[in-house]
Amino acid sequence: MNAAPSDVKNILLIRTDRIGDVVLSLPMLPVLKKHFTNASISVMVRKYTRELVEKHSCVSEVIQWEEDGERTLSEYVKIVKDRKFDIAIVPYPRFIVALIIFLAGVPVRVGTGYRWYSFLFNHKIFEHRKDAKRHEAEYNLNLLTALGIETFESPQFEIGINAGVQHKVDDILRADELKKFVVLHVGSGGSARDWSLDNFASLGDRIQKDLDAKVILTGGENEKGLVNSVVSKMKTSPVNYAGRFSLLELGALFKRAIVFVSNSTGPLHIAAAVGTPVIGFYPPIVQCSPVRWGPYTNKKKVFTADNARCTLCKGDPCRSNVCMDQISVDQVLHTIKEFIHDYR
Repeated sequence: MNAAPSDVKNILLIRTDRIGDVVLSLPMLPVLKKHFTNASISVMVRKYTRELVEKHSCVSEVIQWEEDGERTLSEYVKIVKDRKFDIAIVPYPRFIVALIIFLAGVPVRVGTGYRWYSFLFNHKIFEHRKDAKRHEAEYNLNLLTALGIETFESPQFEIGINAGVQHKVDDILRADELKKFVVLHVGSGGSARDWSLDNFASLGDRIQKDLDAKVILTGGENEKGLVNSVVSKMKTSPVNYAGRFSLLELGALFKRAIVFVSNSTGPLHIAAAVGTPVIGFYPPIVQCSPVRWGPYTNKKKVFTADNARCTLCKGDPCRSNVCMDQISVDQVLHTIKEFIHDYR
């Protein structure tokens, strides 16, 4: 890159995938702002993830990516071209996105060097993320080396939970008389193999019977059925908050939890980012490895199944959720007890 950092005025970061992907891209923002002090940073994300970035202290504008085809290619090109971006960075490579920034004439286009359309990027990083040799947050930061940025600081996660959002959630918790609670998030949106609903139900009962703590079940609007199924399997009565909160409100809820427990999924990364101890369940699949997708925090316990011990897989690539049954309720409950001990 030939331009001096002081000459860069407008930067575009594009992350048009899911919740966890966006959260794990957040550390790029303060690094970019620190290096390009005179630049405004815009972020292009999907509608359902935009609140994760629109209150970020380093973000000047959010451009919404429309998945339903409401905008044409030419409209996106015009949006990008009109803003006169000096740099566009694409952590999640997609042909259509690479084509947009190319046709818009963005001078510096940063992306992977390993796709057939990588010729559309003129600053490339040659890393196969599917090998899971480092964490996704680190892969994202490593993209910035294409701009001459070397960072040796720990990734910084900023989730813009303002006082109003926190007060709203605290009022709900107060009204429901919830003080000491564990959050169980039972879905994963299909991003990984899942711990069974029976296990979540059994764990929820054990927490409420043995640990003197309440269980809150969370999930997105489209996960209400899963959560309702867990409720129906439980012998005790949890609090069902499925579909009730926005992403930032979920973050405010997670901040108040003793522990957050889930499969490998976006809300796990929100919980880790707001400082809550987390427990995550991961399948024996390289691309889904906790090395790449684990919670980026010291306050964590990760359980990973072993396909060599699975009666179905027998060492072959993981084919079902059967592997996940190796993770026992007793193991998870013991870890929660340890976190509760530290909480006290």
